[in-house]
Amino acid sequence: MAYNEQEYFVKFSKNLANLRIKSRKIKKMRNNLQIDNIDRKLLRVIQKDSRKSVQELGVEVGLSGSACHRRLKAMEDHGLICKYKAILNAKKLGFQIMLFIQVSLSSQSEEALIAFEKAVLNVPEILECYLMAGNSDFLLRVVCRDQEDFERLHRRLLSRLPGVSQLHTNMSIRTLKADSGLPV
Repeated sequence: MAYNEQEYFVKFSKNLANLRIKSRKIKKMRNNLQIDNIDRKLLRVIQKDSRKSVQELGVEVGLSGSACHRRLKAMEDHGLICKYKAILNAKKLGFQIMLFIQVSLSSQSEEALIAFEKAVLNVPEILECYLMAGNSDFLLRVVCRDQEDFERLHRRLLSRLPGVSQLHTNMSIRTLKADSGLPV
């Protein structure tokens, strides 16, 4: 079937318009992922054990392996699932002390906050760092092997972080509940 130039242009324009509409629909679908009860169950299961195969997950939530994989991929693409990781046993690896340290800075300027935040990223013993509202500026969760290790960390690293004016340390006696996942 031969087209003249004008017919070809009209047909090309219609196809291009359809592609644009489809592209917008796909983008809209990507931005508006609706999760259902099966997705929630799937999220609960992988929060407890992300090493299960998609077939095992499918059996647990009542889906085929391929359907389960599609749902996981969609949730990953939408940022609902950020990453998969192993949770290590701190005590068995020699980290006997867990501390929560409230940090107050001498200034809350943008520059002071950025300098502190960058420095914290270079201290491996700091497991978590939160910018806070309230009496302190930051809350750190820190692990140490023993009291001597904490003293070293305190003297050589924590007290020397940029802008630190005050540190208030609390020691965890026992962990009752940790990283049990979001209540989806």
